[in-house]
Amino acid sequence: MTAADSRTRFPVFRLLVISGAIFATVSSEFLPTGLLPDIAGELNVSESQVGLLVTLFATTVVVSAAPLTTLTQRIPRKWLMVSMLGVLVVATALAGIAPSYGLLAAARVLGGLAHGLFWSAAGPYASRLVPRHQLSRAMAVTGAGVTAAFILGVPFGTALGHAFGWRLAFEVMAGVVLVFLLLTLVALPQVSHLVELKTGEILLPARRDPTVPAIVIVSASILLIAVGHNTFYTYIVPWATQVGTIPVGDVSGLLFGYGAAGAIGLVLAGVFGDRFPRGAVIVMALATAAALTSLALFAAGSPAATVAGMIAWSVAFGGLPSLLQTRMLHSSSLRVRDIASAWTTISFNVAIGGGALFGGVLLDGYGIRVLPGAAVVLVLAGVVFVLVTDRRRITLHPG
Repeated sequence: MTAADSRTRFPVFRLLVISGAIFATVSSEFLPTGLLPDIAGELNVSESQVGLLVTLFATTVVVSAAPLTTLTQRIPRKWLMVSMLGVLVVATALAGIAPSYGLLAAARVLGGLAHGLFWSAAGPYASRLVPRHQLSRAMAVTGAGVTAAFILGVPFGTALGHAFGWRLAFEVMAGVVLVFLLLTLVALPQVSHLVELKTGEILLPARRDPTVPAIVIVSASILLIAVGHNTFYTYIVPWATQVGTIPVGDVSGLLFGYGAAGAIGLVLAGVFGDRFPRGAVIVMALATAAALTSLALFAAGSPAATVAGMIAWSVAFGGLPSLLQTRMLHSSSLRVRDIASAWTTISFNVAIGGGALFGGVLLDGYGIRVLPGAAVVLVLAGVVFVLVTDRRRITLHPG
């Protein structure tokens, strides 16, 4: 019996604890982005080298999440999450006292190992707190932690680092992770995550699970849509100032508004995702493409059109990560749900790095104006792929 079977009320507080832990982990992941000059100046390295710390973190997640999830399949999910938050506390604290760039990079690798495994456990754990018909709503609540990290966590860490030094920012972030570790320890129940074999049934290795093709389909969907998003989003600041003619002093406000608008999309995903699990993905992806098209066609030289297009883009895309995570959980059997969640994490991290790389190639070769158009093409390719493969995905595992 799962935790969801024993309750009829939607477990808001428990899901918010998971959301808070996600907020802390994502804030820790992206903390160096706002402190590039500070870290580079003290450690005598270039800002691009400091930027690579985020890439290193994401690469570690991509490489380690699936094998570590397989190796830890029999560990209770609550204790796995608590343990990984503990490792992340140590890694973040070590980053704050690292005397050299090499040791700082090593601390980031340790953090990436913990981050990937935590995410692989957190989504399936949350899914076991609710019945199937509340899954999209649950993923929207936990996904709010990501939105909060970009609206509050990273800006707060940046402001703290500028005011009192980047090392203190890392130590405070380690303390934030510790707070949510303790909340996870106290507030979250144990859940049963191992599926018992039926009489006469033979346990197959995960790679032979019949829903593996469906997991591949959803992973490919995530890659196409999220690579499209990140191809443009990675370079949104120079695009907004150079093409959208947004004053440099207004960029921080624009990014705050962009992040806040994403919360609206997350709410929409929670409201409609359970009622229309297939249609919600298509509609929000198409709305994302439409918003990006408006930026490509009408935003040049117009701050008003730039702001409107970016807000629309954020609302449309804001709910897609939670909807796609829900789709992955619906598409995978219970026995491989944790591994499927690992591949969700891997797909998004590959998309972050791949989108940045592809956007950089386009930027160097064709100029910054082509980026929103390229993003539109990739997102629409993702929509077409979803439509073409959806019947096959549902045949493999209805959801």
